[in-house]
Amino acid sequence: MKHNIIYRPIPLDEEIKFSKKKFIVSKTDIKGYITFVNKNFCDISGYSEEELIGAPHNILRHPDMPRAIFFLVWSSLLKGEPVSGVVKNLAKSGKYYWVIADFDVKKDKDGNIKSLTAFRRAAPQQVIDTMEELYETMLNIEKRQGMKGSLSYLQEYLEEHHMTYDEFLDHLVTPKGMLPKLISAFKSMFG
Repeated sequence: MKHNIIYRPIPLDEEIKFSKKKFIVSKTDIKGYITFVNKNFCDISGYSEEELIGAPHNILRHPDMPRAIFFLVWSSLLKGEPVSGVVKNLAKSGKYYWVIADFDVKKDKDGNIKSLTAFRRAAPQQVIDTMEELYETMLNIEKRQGMKGSLSYLQEYLEEHHMTYDEFLDHLVTPKGMLPKLISAFKSMFG
């Protein structure tokens, strides 16, 4: 596969809002290079499918995101475990958008990880408010103490709330009403 090089835009303090009915889907290989995107991904990120296929998924990484969060996500995925996260992404325009991302692992018949799929939906404002505060603190710690300091802070934060990372995210982002059925049906389309 050809790997695209995309230059990162200068971040703007302008949010892209999109419908909670729009799901963003992408697949990557185990090194994080994009192999599939749906139309919503292109529409919201501002990149064309041609620009995205073969590009590293971290082209969307907003500088406001702590590296520790991606470390936790990748650690779970490479162990073959699905994981969720709240992510602030950087669009081609430099604008940003917040998503709740559910990452899933696809394995071959021998149990080896062959690809990773991410299903994203718009994050509600109360989720964004919680995560912005947490991520800002983690990012400030990362600048002074590195990722290890940021992970330590997150662990203390979770212990203070008597939750694991997964419990914290489940409590924060679990959809209510009909949305879980819709998400499940959507995921099965891309299984």
